[in-house]
Parts: sequence; C-alpha cells; structure tokens
Amino acid sequence: MGNLPSQSEKASPSSALLRILTEAGARYVGEPIPDIGLAEHLPFPFLAIVNQVEMRMALLLAVINPAVGGVLLIGPRGTGKTTCVRSLTGILPDVLVSTCPEGCMPEDYERLGEAGVCPLCAQKLAAGESITRLEPVRLVELPLNARLEDVVGGINERIAIQQNRIKLERGILSRADQNLLYIDEVNLLDDFIVDAILDAAAQGSYTVRRGAMVGTYRSRFVLIGSMNPEEGRLRPQIMDRFGLRVTVRGLTDDNERIEVYERVRRYRANPRRFIAEWAAATEEMREEVMAARELLRQVTLTKDAQSAGLELVRKLQLDSHRAEYTMFEAARAHAAADGRIVAEVQDVRAVAPLALRQRRSQFMVDFFERQAAEDEAIQEHLNAIIGRQG
Repeated sequence: MGNLPSQSEKASPSSALLRILTEAGARYVGEPIPDIGLAEHLPFPFLAIVNQVEMRMALLLAVINPAVGGVLLIGPRGTGKTTCVRSLTGILPDVLVSTCPEGCMPEDYERLGEAGVCPLCAQKLAAGESITRLEPVRLVELPLNARLEDVVGGINERIAIQQNRIKLERGILSRADQNLLYIDEVNLLDDFIVDAILDAAAQGSYTVRRGAMVGTYRSRFVLIGSMNPEEGRLRPQIMDRFGLRVTVRGLTDDNERIEVYERVRRYRANPRRFIAEWAAATEEMREEVMAARELLRQVTLTKDAQSAGLELVRKLQLDSHRAEYTMFEAARAHAAADGRIVAEVQDVRAVAPLALRQRRSQFMVDFFERQAAEDEAIQEHLNAIIGRQG
C-alpha cells in the first residue's frame, strides 16, 4: 500500500494554476485611492482574497470537476465565505446556454427529435439556426424565503390568471444549469427544499409533475453552501451530500488582516480600478481552469493512491461510500490543476481533509459496536443450545 507522504515530501506545484492560487494574496498594490464612491456592485477578484487557500482550493476543485459534489463552507460571520463564492464567476470560462425560455438544447433535438424541444426551437434547428449562445457563468443565489415551487418550478400563476391557460414554469434549479448555485445559511433552509436541491444536483436533472403536466429539466450545477454553526446544525444526511467541507476561520496574522483591510478599502473606493489591477492574473487563472477541465478527462488514479485512500477511510470508520468517491474525484481534479494526468498519493493527501472531515459519526460507530455485541451474544446462546441437543 502507498503510504501518504509527509508535508516536507510534497512537491511544489508545477502548473500555473496551483502556483497562482498558493501565491495569490501575498502582494499589495499601494496606489493612491481616488475619491470615488461605489456606484455599481462588481465581484471582488478571486485572487485578491488574502490567504484562505483551503477555501479557494476546495472551490477550485469543485468547478474543475463537478463530480466532487459541491462545497460546504462552515465558519463564523465575516470570514469572507460569501465574498469568495461570489468571486468565482471571474475565473470561470464561458458556457454554452440555451436561448429558449424552456431551456431547449441541441442535444435534446439530436436525441429525441422534434419531441425533445419546443416547436419554435424545432423550427429553428430544422432551418439550421442556433438555439444557444456563449455566456459568462452566473452565480445563482437561493433566497432563504424561497418556496418549493420557486426552486423546482410549477404553474405560472400570472399566465393562469391573465390568459386563463396553464403553463409549467422552470424553477431556480433549472435556471442554475451549468452555473453555480449558492445557498447561504443552508442550515436555516427548510429540509424538504434542501433534499430537493441535493437530489437534483446528484442526478443532474429532475422532474416536476403538476396534475397532467410533466416537465423534466437539467440541473447540472456546482452546489455551494455556507453556514455559521452558531445558528444551528445541519442534518447529518444533508452534511454527507456535500462533497468537500471547509472550516473557515478568521486570519490570525496581523499583516494579513491589515492586507484584508487595505484591499477591501481600495475595492470599495473604486471597484472597477481594483478589479482591473487583478485582471491579468484573473485571465491567466481562467485559462488555466479551462485547461484543467480539459485535462481532467485523461486523469487516472494510481493503485497506491487508491490503497492509501481506502485504508484511511477504513481507519476513520467511515461507512458512506461518498467518502472515497469524493476524495478520489477531488484528487483527480487536484492533479489536473497541477497539469498532470496521473493522480498520486500526494494528491490524495492534499484533498483528504476536505473530503473526509465531519463524515465520521460516533453515533453510528457506537451503534455498530452494540449490534456486534448483540450478534455475538446470540451466537453464544445458539451454540450452547445446539451443543446440548447434540
């Protein structure tokens, strides 16, 4: 079995992507601040976030390989969780999206013919017209007061009242397809809504039934949640569905905290200028993310890496098979981010805490131990009874 290497044995990142991530936050651009107030909200640059390498690494792995199952950020208020999530759109390449309100895509037409798309899209495709366009990745934020109909879709009440006809409306999950879906304070969201979101994220599609009307929609999004543990716990079965977990704490180094203050101050004074200062590095990272996504298709996991990961899961007494699946998919993404097509033990080491923390249930460990003791007692009595009869 391949033993996990020590931190001193880990090789330094060879690709630009991991190098950019680990080095970002070290520089300070000390230009004078013009007297300009905020007129428009623009996302804070991803690379301008000081330190918090683990949080940014987890988010980066999730967007390179959505198979890791999303990210859950856990920490107190004011530690940059929401800012970091909102900054992700700046480093992601454009995606091909549907121009149709119903979300029709060319692959639907290729697979099912005219029955797979709406009549207007069928007409356009038959005429050789496009029904898609390139758009920047969007961050779709789910409000805490969202109803289940808002999330999955339902009857369009306005059309029903005004036009006296029934129309099935797409929900937030469908509109988040190929984008990022962010749930702030996920632990405060109604459980049945969280269950619907997690199921749709895991399957990549979902079906809405309203009477005789049925609609099936794509939901291929990267799910990101954040929570403050002071405000309540998250159900264990929901916690297990998030691939990577990051414990986010405030920075402890005085120089880094001053750097956070200076950057936020500069950003609020002139966000466009601040973003422009990071534009070159942001564009470089966007290109590296695109390259990592392409390379991921070729990345394989070594036998030693598999053995090390499985032994770690066994020693931690983790029952959920999502543990190794998430860990191995994250390791593949880590290797792709480093420009390699082979994920090794060092990649498992890098992602194991993200994939395995908070998965161990002491309740289940105790439950299985009690069950084993009961089974042993049953066998002892059974052996005694059979022995007397023999």
